[in-house]
Amino acid sequence: MNVSKRLLPLGLAAAVAASVAAVPLLVHGAPEKGPTAMVAAAEPDAVEAGLKVLKAGGSAVDAAVAVQAVLGLEEPQSSGLGGGSFMTFYDAKTHKVTAYNGREKAPAGATPELFYGPDGKPMPKGQAIVGGRSAGVPGAIAMLYLAQSQHGKLPWSSLFNDAEHLAADGFHVPARMAASAASNAPQAKQPDAIAYFTKPDGTKVQTGDVMKNPAYADTLRKIAAQGPKAILEGPIAAEIVAKLHQGPYPSAMTLQDLASYKPKATEAVCRPYREYTVCTPPAPSGGPAVLEGLGILQRTDIDKHPNDAQGWYLFSQASRLMYADRDRYYGDPDFVDVPMEGLLAPDYLDKRAKLILADKAGPPPAPGNPKGAGVRAPDRTQEPGGTTHLVIVDKDGNAVSMTTTVESIFGDGKMVGGFFLNNQLTDFSFQPKDQDGAPAANAPAGGKRPRSSMAPAIVLDKQGRFVAGAGSPGGPSIIAFNLKVLVGLLDWKLPPQEAVALPNLIAFDTLYASEPAKFPPGVVAALAAKGVAVRGGGFGEGSGEQAIKATPNGLLGGADPRREGVARGY
Repeated sequence: MNVSKRLLPLGLAAAVAASVAAVPLLVHGAPEKGPTAMVAAAEPDAVEAGLKVLKAGGSAVDAAVAVQAVLGLEEPQSSGLGGGSFMTFYDAKTHKVTAYNGREKAPAGATPELFYGPDGKPMPKGQAIVGGRSAGVPGAIAMLYLAQSQHGKLPWSSLFNDAEHLAADGFHVPARMAASAASNAPQAKQPDAIAYFTKPDGTKVQTGDVMKNPAYADTLRKIAAQGPKAILEGPIAAEIVAKLHQGPYPSAMTLQDLASYKPKATEAVCRPYREYTVCTPPAPSGGPAVLEGLGILQRTDIDKHPNDAQGWYLFSQASRLMYADRDRYYGDPDFVDVPMEGLLAPDYLDKRAKLILADKAGPPPAPGNPKGAGVRAPDRTQEPGGTTHLVIVDKDGNAVSMTTTVESIFGDGKMVGGFFLNNQLTDFSFQPKDQDGAPAANAPAGGKRPRSSMAPAIVLDKQGRFVAGAGSPGGPSIIAFNLKVLVGLLDWKLPPQEAVALPNLIAFDTLYASEPAKFPPGVVAALAAKGVAVRGGGFGEGSGEQAIKATPNGLLGGADPRREGVARGY
């Protein structure tokens, strides 16, 4: 049985899809056996590419390569060959969860004052994101190559066929892509983006237009033959360096920076949550922050308050505590000491949970003082959104949860080889230290990976079996989006489609950004009485949550109705 949805484009606004409930078919009074393999991703063509790979005997990682290749073509505002990624992979035979880090790196020549202007002050964000220095060394393809070499079943060269054909022969322009191309985002106004999205008659591409990208098809052929060397070495690498050296804020990127990039494979960070274990990548991802949020909520009775005012109140207050810690202490652990063990320690979580007031929200919580914490400056990172998420389960039970990005819309707006380069380094704090000289954990440095909110999660049961995979794009809101889906799946026992469709609520400092119209009747007023005055908007980027859950009757999938994604299986 497939779980899918129909697109309902609204002008040039982002597409909104109507969710279709996953209701098992009845045969002689018993539910029909559901899918044993499934793909959930942000574009239907990408999902179909992944399913073809699975049906051909490919693994979940094989399918992830195919899905990413299509997403880079049809969702270039969110991810692509020029971006980065985090992945969690579940091995059904060993019950082991591995974290793969394909986060972009700053060039060796980057300094703490990376985003200072000529006046010696941090430059405006709008200037920074389109400057060459905003781009990090891309890591998504290198990371996928590493993971596929360890867990793939099909030849690497066979995984790009669908994306190559779509790029060469034409694809239908999705609504979100058309809306982004016509937006006022500074990247959409860059010469490369204007040239790419402008038709021969001088108008911008529209939803449903057939579009081709022969340069992208050619790049995919090279990647299929050469792996990540196709873009990290040779002519394309030289084009990347030349492109990033142009303009008023040029990069320090060199060919050596590109050629020396190495992705990472480590054990995932796993922590218990009620009767489950939740696994995410370690820092600099946002995964440990999600685990802290869950650890705080485990000390509440949110499981007894599904989608009611008290449940959302507890969610909001745990979120505030989680964000306060995350924004003070997290950075690249290769460069700074991240007190992750202290932040996730049971006694520390006890203390944080006790700060949630019973009846009414208090003032914004300060960061805590976990074991191992040093003196850190308040964070000044202004993290935008431009990201996507996918979840895949293959017939053998292996699973991928992967979040991938070019940072904000179309990265930095510069194209090479048919793909956009990222502007990921703007995820660093523009102010590397405070007035007293205390360093920010997320200050720029040569070779450093910027902090990320991406937090692809995999959930296991007590026997180490796969329960669910989930994640979302959304800039800094990713952490709350993911926390919401996990609460919906694990505490409120919702099927994935209902969990991803739950209202979003981002609680940070004094901000309560949400979707008031999506709450059940009376919840918004009851929250206001508790000091949680939710208001619409303020996310930075809307969610694009994807989730797959294992049930005794097969897999159930969910794709965020706020985007164009689908979840389909067989």
